[in-house]
Amino acid sequence: MKNKILFSIFVFFALLLSACAPAADVQPAVIRLPVGFIPNVQFAPLYVAIENGFYRAEGLEVEMDYNMETDSVALLGAGELQFAIVSGEQVLLGRAQGLPVVYVMAWYQDYPVGVTSLTESGIREPSDLQDKRIGIPGLYGASYIGFKALLNAGGLTEEDVSLDAIGFTQAESLANRLDDAVVVYVSNEPVKLAAEGYDVATLAVSNYLSLVGNGLVTSETVLAENPELVAAMVRATLKGIAYTMENPDEAFTICESYVENLAGMDPAEKAVQRQVLDTSIALWGGEQIGRSNPQAWENMHDLLIQMGLMATPLDLKSAYTNAFLPSEK
Repeated sequence: MKNKILFSIFVFFALLLSACAPAADVQPAVIRLPVGFIPNVQFAPLYVAIENGFYRAEGLEVEMDYNMETDSVALLGAGELQFAIVSGEQVLLGRAQGLPVVYVMAWYQDYPVGVTSLTESGIREPSDLQDKRIGIPGLYGASYIGFKALLNAGGLTEEDVSLDAIGFTQAESLANRLDDAVVVYVSNEPVKLAAEGYDVATLAVSNYLSLVGNGLVTSETVLAENPELVAAMVRATLKGIAYTMENPDEAFTICESYVENLAGMDPAEKAVQRQVLDTSIALWGGEQIGRSNPQAWENMHDLLIQMGLMATPLDLKSAYTNAFLPSEK
């Protein structure tokens, strides 16, 4: 009897120790995340989420992909990517081609595109663009979509302006007066030009029309087969955005480990980059971080139809969701 009691006590403590023992290491899910641009302070929330362990806490390991040639929407649709940072128009254009991509978290609440000019040019409203020479990266992407929205706001068409495809040399083209105005990301080139002493004015698309900016995109397959993964990615990314907005100084310091030459810049150059971050932060806020605006999707959809980039209307309810936001649970 005594031996049975001792054996029971032994088994009890063995089970207790087993329950208290650390679990075997679980390998994180590796996520390759294309962002469509070079390392830049505008990606501070992603750097913050990596550095502060927000992704790690969700069982994720995020690897940034800066390959600007990556066709993220096509790769998502083909199942070769699980997530990407993509602008809203690319989601709709992809779905129009049969690619099952879905926008699951808005990052930019304001569309980040605008047209910048030297104030001496007198461009104050979209209608003032008439007969002007406009530098634009190319007739594609968010820059082109935003520019068309501004033309519409001014009652103009492409025939009313002269377009100059200049790649990503907007600041130089405007400073050298090669163009009357240039299509820009409002948190980037206008800040740099102002810091160099140029007196500039910017027509921001968001002041005239609400459109869908950059956000987190996945595929219908990932949504159906691994909704927990989507929820984890959204939670961690939202934490990165919120933390950056609340702690911009710390976020900027974190960027120094990810953005080439940022740490070694002279104080004036660093101040410009800090202003780029601050201006970017202003584009992320809204009533609720991460939430898609249904009207912005309607506006984007109608603009793409008008531009002839989509032949038939789409079911917008399938193109985006707010279901993974915390308050939507």
